[in-house]
Amino acid sequence: MLTVDFHRFPIRDTDRVLDLGCGGGRHAFEAYRRGADVVAFDASPAELTAVAAMAGAMGTAGEAPAAAHAMCVSGDATLMPFADDTFDRVIAAEVLEHVPGDQRALHEISRVLRPGGLLAVTVPAWLPERICWRLSDDYHNVPGGHVRIYTRPELEIKLRRAGLVVGGHHHAHGLHSPYWWLKCAVGVQDDGHPLARAYHRMLVWDITERPALTRGLDRALNPLIGKSLGMYARKPAAAAEPVGPPRARRAHAAA
Repeated sequence: MLTVDFHRFPIRDTDRVLDLGCGGGRHAFEAYRRGADVVAFDASPAELTAVAAMAGAMGTAGEAPAAAHAMCVSGDATLMPFADDTFDRVIAAEVLEHVPGDQRALHEISRVLRPGGLLAVTVPAWLPERICWRLSDDYHNVPGGHVRIYTRPELEIKLRRAGLVVGGHHHAHGLHSPYWWLKCAVGVQDDGHPLARAYHRMLVWDITERPALTRGLDRALNPLIGKSLGMYARKPAAAAEPVGPPRARRAHAAA
């Protein structure tokens, strides 16, 4: 299930792409399918082991162009082991809400992004997330959980502070917000609750079958209760001055 809109965020087969906080690798796999040179980056070695295995299977099965490459790197989003101006595209999907030093992470993104390069960032949208926090402490108050709720203006300000030019935005996954509200109401860890199980089956059916009815309903709900906010930005082609704090500008080893 992709949250980034790849019509707004085009990837060419010559691009080097960083999927920051890749998790299970869904956006890294999509960039790989499109022929990019992909680096899947995450703090969890366990997640990266699974991502590397899937990327290898995709390459063997011919699901990505022969010239495309995918590799995994583990590290800290606020101090990445990449040289300045390394990537043509950076994806940060559903990760910044987990990072205590999110502004530092955005400065790092800007540092490793090439001049003229594009960023796609997605975070939980304010209203659906606020309801989840109200319904359940267990939803967010766990190790590695969500540490903040973004408003769109706040995220725009933080992107600009990192020296990025903010572009368009959209909301996604309107059908998923009621599912998470239900989960929060009955118990986030209670996967066996009959209502939660029934709703989950519907979501799986929607994702796999993509019927016109639910796709249309999702689009109608997105502006109102879309679970995710997607925002797009670019690094200026010619920066007037260095981007980010001095410590973030020190030399980093190339990936």
